[in-house]
Amino acid sequence: MAFQLPALPYSYDALEPHVDAQTMTIHHTKHHQTYVTNLNNALEKFPELAGLGIVDINKAVGTDKIPKDIATVVRNNGGGHWNHSFFWKVMGRPTDNNGPSADVKAAIDTAFGSVDEMKTKFNAAAAGRFGSGWAWLGVKADGSLGITSTPNQDNPLQQVADDKLIPILGLDVWEHAYY
Repeated sequence: MAFQLPALPYSYDALEPHVDAQTMTIHHTKHHQTYVTNLNNALEKFPELAGLGIVDINKAVGTDKIPKDIATVVRNNGGGHWNHSFFWKVMGRPTDNNGPSADVKAAIDTAFGSVDEMKTKFNAAAAGRFGSGWAWLGVKADGSLGITSTPNQDNPLQQVADDKLIPILGLDVWEHAYY
């Protein structure tokens, strides 16, 4: 099963003036499409991996389930595909959101003290990432919330991540500053 570039859940200009249509178009149709194409090309050589979904591909990164000759390509491009597919879903105009649900707010308050403190820690994780990478808010194995940062196209589903989380919010760091 070949992976495909998912459609955005909104138009390319829907996030203006915060993110312009040209940036969204380039990021989706060029960057994200390249991750999908490169991942599919790598997986063509290993039909035994064809049945894995993108989450399972990412969970296998850093294990012997991914053959060595494609491990780096899968890490970078499988991560890039999952990260961006997730990112498009969590992005939205600030006016389209009333903040976290009561349950999520309670979990944030328990883990960080307040939403504002969570934002401070999340922003610090993003700003502290040297070069390209991601900042993440997610659920830890014990059910509590945590914040982490990963380099390049790594994510906290991958075995190579320092902090394993199930992401609930992600922020792509770096390249947006240059469009």
